[in-house]
Amino acid sequence: TREFFHSERQVSMKEQSRVNNKFLRRRQTWILLTLPAFLAALLALGVFRVGKWLVVEDRAEPGRAIVVLSGHLPFRAMEAARLYQRGLAPEVWLTRGKRPAEEAALAKLGIDYPPEDAYNRKVLERMGVPGRAIRLLEGDVRNTAEELRLVERELKMLGGQKVILVTSKPHTRRVKATWRALTAAAGQAEVRYADDDPFNPKRWWENTEDALAVSRECFGLLNVWAGFPVRQERR
Repeated sequence: TREFFHSERQVSMKEQSRVNNKFLRRRQTWILLTLPAFLAALLALGVFRVGKWLVVEDRAEPGRAIVVLSGHLPFRAMEAARLYQRGLAPEVWLTRGKRPAEEAALAKLGIDYPPEDAYNRKVLERMGVPGRAIRLLEGDVRNTAEELRLVERELKMLGGQKVILVTSKPHTRRVKATWRALTAAAGQAEVRYADDDPFNPKRWWENTEDALAVSRECFGLLNVWAGFPVRQERR
């Protein structure tokens, strides 16, 4: 009788082991089938939200100057004029971007190529910023890093503590990261975006311009975090 019960117990344990193994195999199969879909969903969620992640803004507080970063005419200059009218800084600084290939080609054709800062100045003056409060910083720049170094140099020379950097919505995070990486020792920088900028961070994938902006800014941030191995053209 004892041997019979012992034999029955062994059979029962083997049967239970087979059931457990079958359950584990099913569970493993389910995990293997659903994990890629889960990871793809997480990736898609991150991709859809990257537009909002790129857009950051500091609280507007008084500074030595409001800086219109070159690009995206006329929206950045318009925002700078509004900040000036709020009394946040006594001056608005402009920079001059340099595009050697385009300028050389137009010069060969005998075509005058007014620099972007000339249009930014007109926008500022049209919106009530007096000419005496607008300054063009000396030195041509080709990208965001060079532009912020130029602002840093001017801030050091004048002994200022803070500047307000005005740029486009998707460019804000890269501007903050670049300032911290290159020039943070010079002083503080508030980053503001142009309210009229048409970039849609919630549905950036729906048009080519916004999609290109997101891809450019993501690449630019990787370049900043990697220590600037690639020299980028300006945004």
